[in-house]
Amino acid sequence: MEPFKEIIPFFKESRICMALTEKHKCYESHVRTFWKPVRYDEEENTIYSAVKMKDENGKDFDLEVKVIVEDARRVLDLKDNDDDPIIIPERLSKGLWFRMGYTGHVNDKYIKSRFCRPYKFLVYCLVHALSHRKGAYDETSDYIMNIVACFVLNISYNISQVIFNHMVDNVKGEKYIMYPRFIQMLLDDQLPNLPKDPTDEMKLHHMNSETLKILNKYKGLTPEQEPRVKGMIGKIMKLNYVAPENDQWRHAESNSEDESERLSEMVEKKLRF
Repeated sequence: MEPFKEIIPFFKESRICMALTEKHKCYESHVRTFWKPVRYDEEENTIYSAVKMKDENGKDFDLEVKVIVEDARRVLDLKDNDDDPIIIPERLSKGLWFRMGYTGHVNDKYIKSRFCRPYKFLVYCLVHALSHRKGAYDETSDYIMNIVACFVLNISYNISQVIFNHMVDNVKGEKYIMYPRFIQMLLDDQLPNLPKDPTDEMKLHHMNSETLKILNKYKGLTPEQEPRVKGMIGKIMKLNYVAPENDQWRHAESNSEDESERLSEMVEKKLRF
């Protein structure tokens, strides 16, 4: 735990502490049932689904469930609001990553193993807890990069809306069992008496000592080749940190290593990031 200890207080004080750490029990039949009949009402901006319940005579019946952005915000205690952005400049996000000591090329895919151990741990936790993907925990999607940048710089970011948007995309797509932990938390909030069968409990992978051992290693690299340790910056170093203005990722008086040269080759790939 020693290489990662500087990140722990940051997580405990962060607005995603519950989303990161809540070990909520999930039940496969509940989550699968939620995603099976699910539909999205664009006019109401609401996801509608149903779960199976039994009446007093033991007969099955469907009980409607409605999910809006505010439900995710409240149940996960994300402490954001509708006015917070879900898009930030690509250069701001990548600039902050390079200031954190990211060693990959500016135009390549962004993967956590290109960071020193503390930041590698930071990115892993965010990807594992918040990603909508089924796997690929090394590669980092744009919105996870944005969350990292906004958290470190102490900038507002609407995670609730991002989660809801991916849920809507899943409704319109293959309807796989996305966000099982979050879905169960939403269901239990609306239906606290939902019957639960211990044999139906899903096995979720939580952080443990084995995970930390894996994160402490760099596969195929000698100690000399590993990303060198960078000092903590932004809100990780100072909880009341104030972000630079004008979409900058460092204050003018900052004496940390300048990443401008590495950013000079950046080719902006997206209008939205």
